[in-house]
Amino acid sequence: MPKFVTIGYGDQTGYDRTSQAITDAAHQQDAKLRSEGALIGIAGKPVQVRNSDALGVETTDGSFMSSDLPIAGFTIIDAADLAEAIEKVSTVPCAVAHGVVEIWPLE
Repeated sequence: MPKFVTIGYGDQTGYDRTSQAITDAAHQQDAKLRSEGALIGIAGKPVQVRNSDALGVETTDGSFMSSDLPIAGFTIIDAADLAEAIEKVSTVPCAVAHGVVEIWPLE
């Protein structure tokens, strides 16, 4: 079955203004995804790693990407196709709490 990486963007403000019933249901969807074998994690502080021409490792604190919302977490899911991946993540916390979820097919 194809795998997809999802990146959830969201912040505490958006989460706090979402009703408890909606966030409870969203966390239940996360639990369902975990029970199906999804790997879910909350994002920590990123570090960039470079080793141009294998001449030496350089690291820089911080993310490369920028967004109006911080990255909240990542999930690796199995889905038959993109449509099923969209269905699976359309009700997770970042999708319903005024955030956004990106889906990247793993090839």
